[in-house]
Amino acid sequence: MKIVRTLILLFIFAGQSLFAQEQSDVDLKALDAYFAQMVKDWELPSASIGIVKDGNLVFTGNYGVKEIGKKEMPDENTLYAVASNSKAFTSAILGMLVQEGKLKWDDKVRDYLPYFAVYDDWVSEHVTVQDLLSHRVGLGTFSGDNIWYKSNRSAEEIIKSIKYVPQAFDFRAGYGYSNLMYITAGELIKTITGKSWGENVTERILEPLGMDRSIYKLDDLDKIGNYVTPYVYRDGENIKIDWVDWETVAATGGLISSVSDMSKWMVFNMNHGIHGKDTLLTASTRNMMWKPHNSFMVDQTKPNNLGRRFSSYGLGWGISDYKGKLRVSHTGGYDGMITAVTMLPEENLGVVVLTNGTQSPIMAATYYALDRFLDEEEMDWSKFYLERTKKRAANDKRVSSIKSKRVMNTQPTLSESSIAGSYYSDMVGGIKIVDKGGQLRLEFEHHPLLSARLSHWHYDTYQIEWDEPQAWFNFGTIKFNSNNNLEVTGFDFDVPNDDIFFEELKPRRN
Repeated sequence: MKIVRTLILLFIFAGQSLFAQEQSDVDLKALDAYFAQMVKDWELPSASIGIVKDGNLVFTGNYGVKEIGKKEMPDENTLYAVASNSKAFTSAILGMLVQEGKLKWDDKVRDYLPYFAVYDDWVSEHVTVQDLLSHRVGLGTFSGDNIWYKSNRSAEEIIKSIKYVPQAFDFRAGYGYSNLMYITAGELIKTITGKSWGENVTERILEPLGMDRSIYKLDDLDKIGNYVTPYVYRDGENIKIDWVDWETVAATGGLISSVSDMSKWMVFNMNHGIHGKDTLLTASTRNMMWKPHNSFMVDQTKPNNLGRRFSSYGLGWGISDYKGKLRVSHTGGYDGMITAVTMLPEENLGVVVLTNGTQSPIMAATYYALDRFLDEEEMDWSKFYLERTKKRAANDKRVSSIKSKRVMNTQPTLSESSIAGSYYSDMVGGIKIVDKGGQLRLEFEHHPLLSARLSHWHYDTYQIEWDEPQAWFNFGTIKFNSNNNLEVTGFDFDVPNDDIFFEELKPRRN
């Protein structure tokens, strides 16, 4: 027996030495140089990248400057909005409530939020907690985001407007990424615990894990300091924009964090919910969160450069594979910031990428780092994704098509006095067209940050000129509609973008 034990120990020590040697084979200086060049090539203001291996933050790379025109660089403690990477915190909190017997995964949402409603009464009665978290309720991806985006309404008021969002597919028969469902999940947490999402995430996760620089209140930014400035990349230029308060909708994307703190989050997750001697998430909860609840089509007839065989969504996490390894991941998009968190649990390997620009190489950085640690054949992911990004931008003809169809030297059939007045959208509430000294203005009752000037485009169509630069959209028009008596009945939006669907609003004259 002693001989056997000795042999076992020798194998263990040999394995540890081999692993240490393998670790040293990852040229971190070369990795750092690659990332530095990547940030320059993508014209990104700044990026902070962290790599976790076997429970330790083994690499941090910080590039660019926190604000263009200033010299201060980011570091591992610099704050970025991680946006939808917050969703995994939401599902974790709900998992803890399940462990405490305060909730069941199959509980109906209406048992806690009687006012919850979607496009159909029967569906509204049967939506469960799992449905909320796995994007299978039947709403289209990003559909209805107008309701909450830059809104001053409460979470309950936002949720009460969900019933006006159109159905995109049958209940539990498809995938539609819905921020609205996670806002609902946040209100569920508040109803059950009597505390906000932010209070719960602080007490249940941030404080226990020592994530002491992570916040959810915009007011805390200046108190804690060391944060980046958001930028939108447009027409070859990075345009500075303001931070936006997402505290009300924090359950879908409100966390503000750093590489250092997010590395602790990855270590915790790859340790399956155990932190030190404390089991914050049980094995049952971990398995439920990482179970594929909503599967996506993967073309099995063609090879792909990710080695992907399956793709799905769990509860707050994307579940797929990467070159034969289980991959657990998510990305996040906030006004002027794009981020990604990716883990290969069986390799005990995780990568976090935080950037403050909307042209962002989050997956290029992620895959390059994973390949280096997996000792895969080297691929220039930055070049691959940058070429694809530029090609897509060049092929997006939506705005240029509208501009090419403008008819010059036309006159409106509707007078400005008849256009001015109050309108109403079921989704977002009151909208006004105001004539201020001969200048028409667009004003939202609950979305003051979306106010704009209107200038005549052609016929009864007007161009929207936003008061402040917007992250997800720029050019847009509205067309006023009338009845047979030339009485204004409402107007239609046309704001080409992939995130905020103004065409869903359909304002009508009050």
